[in-house]
Order: sequence, then C-alpha cells, then structure tokens
Amino acid sequence: MINNKLMAKTRNIGISAHIDSGKTTLTERILFYCDMIHKIEDVRGGGDGAKMDHMELEKEKGITITSAATTVFWKGLEGKGTTYADGVDKDTRVNIIDTPGHVDFTVEVERSLRVLDGAILVLCSVSGVQSQSITVDRQMKRYNVPRLAFLNKMDRMGANPFNGRDALIEKLNHNAVLMQMPIGAEDQFSGVVDLVTKKAYYFDGDNGENVRVEECPADLVDQMEELRAEMIDKVSEYKDEVMEKYLEGEEPSEEELHECIKIGVQSLQLTPVFMGSAFKNKGVQVLLEAVARYLPSPLTCALPTAQDSETDSKVEITPDPEQDLLAMAFKITDEQFGQLTYTRIYRGTLNKGDTVFNTRTGKKVRVGRMVRMNSNDRENIDSAHAGDIIAIVGIDCASGDTFVGDDRNINLSLEGIHVPVPVIELSISCKDKNEQAKMSKGLAKFLKEDPTFHVFTDEESGETRIAGMGELHLEIYVERLKREFGANVTVGAPQVNYRETIRQEAKFDYTHKKQTGGSGQFGQVVGWLKPLPDDRKDKEDQVFKFNNEIKGGSIPSEFIGACEKGFQDVMDKGPLAAFPVINCEIFLQDGKSHDVDSSDMAFRIAARQAMRQAIRNASPVIMEPVMKVEVTTPDEYQGSVIGDLSSRRGMIQGSETDPGGEVIIVAEVPLSEMFGYSNDLRSMSAGKATYTMEFARYVDCPSNIQEEVMTKRKEKLASDD
Repeated sequence: MINNKLMAKTRNIGISAHIDSGKTTLTERILFYCDMIHKIEDVRGGGDGAKMDHMELEKEKGITITSAATTVFWKGLEGKGTTYADGVDKDTRVNIIDTPGHVDFTVEVERSLRVLDGAILVLCSVSGVQSQSITVDRQMKRYNVPRLAFLNKMDRMGANPFNGRDALIEKLNHNAVLMQMPIGAEDQFSGVVDLVTKKAYYFDGDNGENVRVEECPADLVDQMEELRAEMIDKVSEYKDEVMEKYLEGEEPSEEELHECIKIGVQSLQLTPVFMGSAFKNKGVQVLLEAVARYLPSPLTCALPTAQDSETDSKVEITPDPEQDLLAMAFKITDEQFGQLTYTRIYRGTLNKGDTVFNTRTGKKVRVGRMVRMNSNDRENIDSAHAGDIIAIVGIDCASGDTFVGDDRNINLSLEGIHVPVPVIELSISCKDKNEQAKMSKGLAKFLKEDPTFHVFTDEESGETRIAGMGELHLEIYVERLKREFGANVTVGAPQVNYRETIRQEAKFDYTHKKQTGGSGQFGQVVGWLKPLPDDRKDKEDQVFKFNNEIKGGSIPSEFIGACEKGFQDVMDKGPLAAFPVINCEIFLQDGKSHDVDSSDMAFRIAARQAMRQAIRNASPVIMEPVMKVEVTTPDEYQGSVIGDLSSRRGMIQGSETDPGGEVIIVAEVPLSEMFGYSNDLRSMSAGKATYTMEFARYVDCPSNIQEEVMTKRKEKLASDD
C-alpha cells in the first residue's frame, strides 16, 4: 500500500539539547541540504534570522522560545532522489521539531518528545553533557524515545569527541559508541571518518553542500581500526548471528553492522555518537543519513497506548491508515484567524472536511483546513494519515486532547503530557480598562498555548498574578503582551511559590454544630493525618491523598464527597501563611451525622476545621523551592562566583574545568535568593560568565526564614484587607 510505503520512509524526530549547543543552527543546515531553503541564515547576527526562529524575540535574543515544526525530504548522500513504480516519493521524509534549550521553556521539549519517534541529542563537543542535557535526556527516557547523539562545534578550541562520549556514559548512563572519528581537530577539523565504511567524508563548497568521499587518511588508519574494533565489539551483541561471526574472527559486513546499530538504537540500548560542526557546515549530511538508517519509522517505533475508560485498560495503537482515526493535539497556537493545533496522527486517515470527536469534551469538530508546517510557513494539504505530524486550523481544543473519527471510540484517550509545576510568580496590572482588555486577551492566549503558564487573581488584593518556570519565562510573556497586544503592563516584584507541609502524624476529631432556629448544621469527622514521604515515586504529581475508612455508615456515603472537598479546601490555603499545602494523606475513620441537621455544607465545614486543627498539631513547616544552578565562568572569577552563591544560602555541589578552560560550578540555591542574579553575575565576571537554573525540589525553610516569610505574608494580607 502507498501509505505503508510512505510511513516506512517517514521519520518523526526532535532536536534537543542544552541551551546554545547549536540545535537551531543544525536544523538550518538540514533545511538547506534538503532544498527547503536556498540561503543559510545565522541564529545571531544580521539577516532574517534562522528559519525555525520566526518570532521577533527569538531573532533578537538569539534563543529558541517556542518549538517549531518542519518537513524535509532527504535524498541520500548521493542526492539522487528515486521513486517507486507507482510514483510515490522514495526519499526519506523527516518531520522535525526544533525545541528550545532554555529550561524555562521545558514544556516545549516535553510535549514535542511525547509525539516523536526518535531524537537527536545535540552536545557541545567542548562542554559535553551540561545541566539541560541531563533534563532533556530524562524527558527522552520518560517517553522511551530512541536517540542519536551529535557532538557539535568540533571546530572550537578544546573540542574532544572522546570526552563527549565518556560524558554520555558516565553522566547519562548511555551505552554511547563512536560511529565516526574526526579528521583534524579544533580549527583544523576538516571532516570525519565513518567507522562502519572506513571512508573519509569531506564537505566542500561554500556551504559544505558537496560531500566528497575518499579513503581514510593513511596517518589515521591505525586509530580508525582500533576505534572500529571497539565499535564492532559493542554493536555486534545486538544480533546473535553477527556476534557469532565476530567471535569466530570473521568481520561483519557493512549491512550487518547497520542492522545491529539499528536494533540497538530502536531498543533504547545503544546511543551512536556522530560529530561535526553545524556552523562550519561539516558532518550534517552524514547525520541525516544515520537518521534515515537507524531511527524508527511510525511502523517500527514502540506502539503507543491509549487508555480505555470503559474497561480501565491500556490498548496498543497500531499505525494502520485504514482503521478508525486516533490523533493527539500536542501544541496549541492561538492566532489572528483562529487556533492552530499541531496534531500527531497515530492511526487512520484524516481528510479535509472530516468530522472528528474530542474524547475529553465529547464534542464533534469539523476539520476545515489542514496544513503542513515549515516553521511559520504553511502548505495546505487535503489528507494526512497515521505517522503524520500536521496542523489543523480553526478548531477549538486544549493541548493533550485526543481526537477519534468514530464516536464509538470516544472512550479512548492517549496518554497526556507531563507538565512541571510553576515556581515563580509576579503581579501585573494596567492603568485603564482599555489596557486591561488588551492584557486579558493576551493572557488568555498564552494560557491556552502554554500549560506551564498560570494566571490567577489574588483573592485578598484582587490583583492579577502570573506564574511560570522562571524569570525569563515570565519576562518573555510580559514583553509579548507589550509587543503583540499593545498592553502597557506594570510588573510587580517576583514572588516565590512557597508551600506548606507537615512533618508528623496527627489525629483529628471535630464536630461542627450550629443551631439558628429551624434546621441547624451538624457534622462530626474523626480520623488522622499523616505526611506523604518525600522520596515516593509519584512526588511530582501527588500532593493530597484521601482515604475513606468509614464503616457501618457512621457518616452517610452521600456526605463523603463533601468531607473530601472540605479537606481539599485547606490544601489550597494552609494555616501558617495561606500558601498551598502539599504531601498530606487523610484517613477519615469515623464521625456522626444528624437525620435533619446534617448536610453537605455542614460536613464540608467540619472537614475544613478538622484539617486546620490536624495540620497545627502535625509540626507544620513552610517549604521553599530550591533551584539547581550551573554557572560557567572563566577561572579568574571562580572564587567570586562561589562566594556569591554561598552568600545566597547556596550549597555548592561541585565544580570542574571543561576542556575549554572554563570552570563549571554546580550549586543548589533557594529561588528567593536568585532574583536579579543575571545582572550580579554579569557585573562580577565582566560579562564573561553564564548560568542556567532549573527547579530541583522543595525543602524546609530555616526557622529564621520561615518567620520572615510568615511576617511578610501577614503584612501583605493585612494591607490587602
């Protein structure tokens, strides 16, 4: 079948890495070598900017803020595209999503990896595995995404592919194996030797577009044979016949080695390591060949699963274009002419004009227009099938929604996307109603697009507050409010999202009794409260657990839900300083009711008061978010940086010197101490040091900090009143 042939030649991949490792530069070269663009633009420095960075803010700051999708066709190293007899293009179709590197935009990586079949993990060949490399790798493992590693910037001083490979093994626990070795080093880097074919690849022409294949240079043959033996030793174990052949002293053929590598990659047990310099146009075509050869197609990737709400079981989804439609909306962009919904089709075929069903809302939706994305450009299409990543224009849905083609499948739901919790918030306001309307419109758009961006109104003060993953995250949205919506917003000081929790178990026994003439209110709840352990597996998600242990109907079953809501009410606003409470487990064991006076409201109030009573008796504490901070600085500023981090209550985890001679300092620092750090770091290092920061965990505040937080909170609540 045509569709199956197309699917076999389709690769859905993401390009992910630590910030400034060269992801967007690499994608720009891929677009050029696949004839999607005819001029290479740099991420920074004049011109129109890189194709995949289409937002003005991305071009100005030289960073990727939002993931961008594109489709390219790779004709192979010889550039000879061929066709099947029936006219179907045989070139490998590669759907690419270029993701941000900055940790503040981590949800863009998260939701992209959720729908991809493979990935390229880009590492700087000087710095190796960095903090965000670890985060991205964790996300790839969460969704079982096979990956290739690409050591970029081989032309830079200090570039060392062996250190990069070793870092993958030691820091990320990968079975990383070099597939190539460099020809020359640093500014003398001129090409690579393929360890499978023993051939040398050079990249000629103004933009490296002419791939020249020669024999391995004579002075590198010994090293090549040594590395090749290591490679064969590692990859042959993935196919028994090849392993036996190798152990008997017979050399495996090139095709056998390719097959072994493919099995290792797709079983997530092997990470082949490639190398090059995207900026200097070297090594990209060979990497594309590896994508086509080793990464899975929609037909060979691990089968996704959907949850069947009727049977409460998981169902494997076969990528059959002839079966009923099953698709997932994974990214939403709200535009002037309607919502743009990025969609991965897992099963079936979707045609323009079809009616589909949203399994979350149960509503029918008509698909009016479908497009294939090339960054911000779009190409109208009439049909898409299993394995495709496309965008639908003008339908209303949320990120993570599942679409089916037949309402008999309305019970199916594809696994959702992991969304990290925001750790920082600030207040925003406008001077007049006209500005307020513009701001509200902008916030509604951002809220729909980004699940890590939160908007709420402070009940006490009535002020609008926004919450997100970091200072840069919120700074970008404030700037977009001004530019895209003309809302001249005033921003308040950043606030830390503190939490409250308990450290002991406590019993509760509370009776709510009120008589006001006529029917009164009565409800008694008895039980105990205990803390959830910090090291549990579900700690990212589970903050409240309710256990109904009522026996004999001492509290009628119709009031149990009201009790749970009452306990939950206090979780939203704790008794110490009105911050959300986390990590509590409630056991409701006994109680009393009244035939006339008991009601939902009576039991809800009783549960609220019981919860407050129990928390006060359970050694309550305030917790603060602690961030993992990684600072890269020239050696002469190391002492100043470490001293400054220590003065911010930071715990230094370690430091090391990278091959480029810069010192990398890793520390854990409370978020409350990190506001304005970028300016301070710039000042103390003459602008030469950089840093990244991501949420690590919540920890108990020291007693003096806790008192300070509670005092400030009381003053704020009092002033709001």
